[in-house]
Amino acid sequence: MWARGCVERVAAGLLGPVGAHGDGRWNTAVAVGVTAAAGLALVVIVVSSRRGGLKSPWWRRRRKAALSSQEWLGLFTPEGKLQDGGVKLLKKVRSGGIEQSIRAQVWPFLLGVYSLDSSEAERDAVKAQNRKDYLLLRKHCLRKSVYSNEDRKRSNKTDGANHAESVSSEKGEDIVSPVGFEVPEKPSVEVEEHLISEEGNPCVSSGEEMQDDTYKTSPEKLMDGNQSSSSSSNKEESDNSVLTHEEMPHKDAASVQQPSTEDEQESIPRYSNTGGNMENDSELSKDARPVKSSRTVEDFETWQRIIRLDAVRANDEWVSYSTSQAAVSREKAIESAKDVCLKDYEHLEPHRIHHASRLVAILEAYAIYDPEIGYCQGMSDLLAPLLAVLEDDNEAFWCFAGFMRKARHNFRLDEVGIRRQLNMVSKIIKHKDFHLYRHLEMLQAEDCFFVYRMVVVVFRRELTFEQTLSLWEVMWADQAANRAGIAKSSLGKLRLGAPPTDDLLLYAIAASVLQKRKLIIESYSSMDEIIRECNSMSGQLNIWKLLDDAHDLVVTLHDRIE
Repeated sequence: MWARGCVERVAAGLLGPVGAHGDGRWNTAVAVGVTAAAGLALVVIVVSSRRGGLKSPWWRRRRKAALSSQEWLGLFTPEGKLQDGGVKLLKKVRSGGIEQSIRAQVWPFLLGVYSLDSSEAERDAVKAQNRKDYLLLRKHCLRKSVYSNEDRKRSNKTDGANHAESVSSEKGEDIVSPVGFEVPEKPSVEVEEHLISEEGNPCVSSGEEMQDDTYKTSPEKLMDGNQSSSSSSNKEESDNSVLTHEEMPHKDAASVQQPSTEDEQESIPRYSNTGGNMENDSELSKDARPVKSSRTVEDFETWQRIIRLDAVRANDEWVSYSTSQAAVSREKAIESAKDVCLKDYEHLEPHRIHHASRLVAILEAYAIYDPEIGYCQGMSDLLAPLLAVLEDDNEAFWCFAGFMRKARHNFRLDEVGIRRQLNMVSKIIKHKDFHLYRHLEMLQAEDCFFVYRMVVVVFRRELTFEQTLSLWEVMWADQAANRAGIAKSSLGKLRLGAPPTDDLLLYAIAASVLQKRKLIIESYSSMDEIIRECNSMSGQLNIWKLLDDAHDLVVTLHDRIE
């Protein structure tokens, strides 16, 4: 080697030729020693120049095969429970992902819609309750909708002052709701005036909560009749047509058209601090109560407007993942748009109209479900991939709610969640590669603001569609393991390998930056340049190499960072 040759020549010059003055053996021994020392120094130099570079213990391994349909079916017991509490499932997903054909069946387990130790009967009960709750949310959306209320107000003007008393009883005319379901009876004058005053007047004081009776009640069923306003129960009784997206099965739509005492006694499902739908919890601690919000009616109208703008702008890169949705007819697409009062879609192809309508339906429902967050731009980016896989709106909504249990902090107005995550990415880089961190400090970029977009939309715009699905489901598997307490088990840790973490995304983001360390240190002199580099990563990342590097960071830094 060149370095060894240089050292030997230097040694020969210093010590003389071998055999000179009768001490050739001694000179040879010294030369060999110097050569060995120089070789060691060269190794140290090479290693130090690669300091901070990632060498995952699994870096040479190839991606294992994705979970197949046959393997999936083999994971269940005769009672429909996952074997070993779901450990085998999570391990398989973390190492290879999931085949496209079964993602719709597996994702509800990863996102907490179904418990990992649930039986088939228990899942059927959860599914029935979730469907009912989603219908209630859609009903509430349409009642609050400024778009559907415009049609209602125009109808009120033509009917006259006493239209509520005569339309259904005297004329016997059918009234069609904005989503195509018949309303069995028209509300009374008192209730109609209440609805108009509540929905038609957005000039609510900023401190007033966007409240109806469902906001004031506990998340349990409303069994006690001591309501603060008797008109509230009348309003629920008179508005029994459930306004929902056309994807709901006809038997469900028909069943909720009839007056239902049970529906009247249930509160609107709300997000809670413990996650999930609190309707199913009989006893709630103070910390588990639904999150209160000071959002007003005006906020919901703003959310509706932004949701519609984002929905019609959504791209169609999902088309190859759902051939049935891609082949939807124009008639059905237009009908779905009418169901959610979507307009300005004439320039779109049928499949994009249908997709936009589904985005509107679910995002509006989520704004009611979690009014503290409501809707922020970027949430449609998180929902779109789920819609490509989950063709039923009810399932898509609850999986999205499970996803948002963690991601909702990205959309808080105070940005506390974003700052925490950026700070954690900064810590990971600092502990792994202090030289890179010092360079970021020199550029005043140590806060890692340059990965802001990666955090907010969960790597959605830096990865291809398939890569996004692969990253997310591995990330969800980690979170599911933590929820189930598998990480606390010694056996679970041994079988899962790298300890599961709720923040795998942040380790993956840090890994993507560390992979670019040489370029950042040698070529970039401002944070703007790093931002441009991060924003141009789309399609350039090897997702399984990235996940291996992220898991390696978890193994080495988990106890020091978290």
